[in-house]
Amino acid sequence: MQFDGMELSILGPAFLAGLLVLATHVPMGIKVLERGIVFIDLAIAQVAGVGIIAADALGLPLHGISVQLVAAGTAVAGALLLAWTEKRWPQVQEALIGILFVLAASIGIILLSHNPHGGEYLKDLLVGQILWVQPVQLIPIAILYAVVLAIWFSLGRRISGIWFYLLFAITVTASVQLIGVYLVFASLIIPALAVMRRSRWRLSAGYTLGAAGYAGGLVCSALFDLPTGAVIVCTIAALSALYAALSGKLA
Repeated sequence: MQFDGMELSILGPAFLAGLLVLATHVPMGIKVLERGIVFIDLAIAQVAGVGIIAADALGLPLHGISVQLVAAGTAVAGALLLAWTEKRWPQVQEALIGILFVLAASIGIILLSHNPHGGEYLKDLLVGQILWVQPVQLIPIAILYAVVLAIWFSLGRRISGIWFYLLFAITVTASVQLIGVYLVFASLIIPALAVMRRSRWRLSAGYTLGAAGYAGGLVCSALFDLPTGAVIVCTIAALSALYAALSGKLA
């Protein structure tokens, strides 16, 4: 064990980043599961990633506003496309979402094929670097998520069609740059899936599972010097599976 990695200045901002992501992703995950479009998160996140890669290939500053606009623009374009396909071919929407994910991933690999740091760049995009999150990065994210949550909870079940896809795209674009594609998907789907049987306190249970997963994953990663994003994903999955199993026995 390596206790020297247990620094609050590093783990604190990372945990806050996780809580911010969970704030929007747990309710969105419940909605995604209800609609039966599980892989929309991966698809939109991958499309936003292509925007980031393309912006970098064009020489735009990595953390500049121009990159954010390109990433958001590509994600919104992907969302609008999926909103259109849902109206046109609803019976095959999940398959079309999967195709969009594969295409976006392939385009990203092509764009990175001549980048000497392409492998490392792709790894950071997928797994993320949550330990390197700075407190100043969380301020605009918190403001954006507050607006998204205000719209989400004020409209409730009236959120559907194009508005659902647009809110989803904007949220995921910010999340994927903060914590990576894998953690975004885990935060969206795993806690929501674990609490689907509940009729009451579903949202609170999902938030609790996600927060415990981030806390436990960060601690385990620091103690055993393991990849943080991957450990958090596994911790969220393990806690959610345990919760689902216990809930089934108690039901």
